[in-house]
Amino acid sequence: MSLGYAEKLSYIEDVGKVGMSEIFEPLHVLQEKIERLAAMIRKSKHLVVFTGAGISTSCGIPDFRGPKGIWTLQREGKALPQASLPFHRAMPSMTHMALVELEKAGILQFVISQNIDGLHLRSGIPRDKLAELHGNSFMEICTSCGTEYLRDFEVETIGLKETSRRCSNVDCGAKLRDTVLDWEDALPPKEMNPAEKHCRMADVVLCLGTSLQITPACNLPLKSLRGGGKIIIVNLQETPKDKKASLVIHGFVDKVIAGVMDRLNIRIPPFVRIDLFQVILTHTLSSDKRFVNWILRVASVHGHKAPLPFIKHVEVSFLDGPNYKEAILHKQPFQLKRRTVKTKIFEVLLKLVFSDGCGCVSSQIKVPIDFKVSPDCINYDKDAILQKLRDTATGDPCCGQHEVIDKKPISNPKSEATVYAIVTNVLQYNKTAPESNGTAMKSRNGGLNGIAGLNGIQTSWKRSRSGKRKPRT
Repeated sequence: MSLGYAEKLSYIEDVGKVGMSEIFEPLHVLQEKIERLAAMIRKSKHLVVFTGAGISTSCGIPDFRGPKGIWTLQREGKALPQASLPFHRAMPSMTHMALVELEKAGILQFVISQNIDGLHLRSGIPRDKLAELHGNSFMEICTSCGTEYLRDFEVETIGLKETSRRCSNVDCGAKLRDTVLDWEDALPPKEMNPAEKHCRMADVVLCLGTSLQITPACNLPLKSLRGGGKIIIVNLQETPKDKKASLVIHGFVDKVIAGVMDRLNIRIPPFVRIDLFQVILTHTLSSDKRFVNWILRVASVHGHKAPLPFIKHVEVSFLDGPNYKEAILHKQPFQLKRRTVKTKIFEVLLKLVFSDGCGCVSSQIKVPIDFKVSPDCINYDKDAILQKLRDTATGDPCCGQHEVIDKKPISNPKSEATVYAIVTNVLQYNKTAPESNGTAMKSRNGGLNGIAGLNGIQTSWKRSRSGKRKPRT
């Protein structure tokens, strides 16, 4: 979440126990426990993972209750950390990507998350194998038809409120709502029901980076015990459920999971972030039919008024001679207006200058300007194109590669929209990490992905008799 999430929450005086001390087990004890954990995962038939804020702290997202958690600092009267990068540029941790690979290998059956940072979905966990108990800061939902919309920007509200956008289904058009719960919101059955089902089926429930103080969520792992399942807890602090666990590991989650993946001989894949944008060309003839008045827009694929958060500004130049005036577009929506001879076909060079948190400074895209709009949609194999981009970026770890994934005519006003996919981050995970944080994430420029100052996401809820959530004391 962002620091803004804590501010958006309804005021509540008692947020429960905070500032819990961290425990670091000796290296030989940690290694022995990692061996045991790997063996239990290897033998498991129905592995469920239950995650909290601790799996995202290495992404630069602090928790709420740890020694440097948001609520801990607030209670101590200390200043909150300043965000050095925007929340929407946070990238999955080593643990997030390890879970993706375990799911692909058929070992991991389901993920239950208390986090609202959206990193499980962004990393590649299938939506039907994920329960986001407290919502997703980047998700909107149509409560009329049930369609979910995953955004590349943080949705502006919390508390299941209406947002400024509508459902794009032609037969619907209802107003969308955010999915993030406030204190008084009940846990959604759509998320709780499959979570309960899989916990009952689980022979192993692996709890990662959670203090297990949140009811009713913290009781979900216990549902595996009745069927003979086992609970494993990996967390830096003690939890109220430690006595119920078959194995408790006090260590950095990334370090533990990296050791497990080593012993399972499963490689942790790199993370490739691909963002989308569209270039819309609108044109009309002048009154004397000699010229074309045209507008070129670089815009979000999420709607006319949606922000395009990963682009800082756009520099426009023309490849066919010096007669066309260059421009720098600073304000969203990025828009250029020009008048040219009707018969002239030329190319525009767009230099997209990326925002902070992207893996490179900029990328250039050539856009052909041809005023003959095709009446037919072109069918693109989007999944194949996106996979090719990922493979290319993984083989040559750099950003800026791009491909067209869709092109469609717009009748009124006469326009053509071309959707581009572009690689904005490539993150490779280094398992020989420093002891200080348990993992290192190398970006394409060789630096560590330390997104310091981003906000934590773990919350603490207790179900009251009225069905609403209250903080656990």
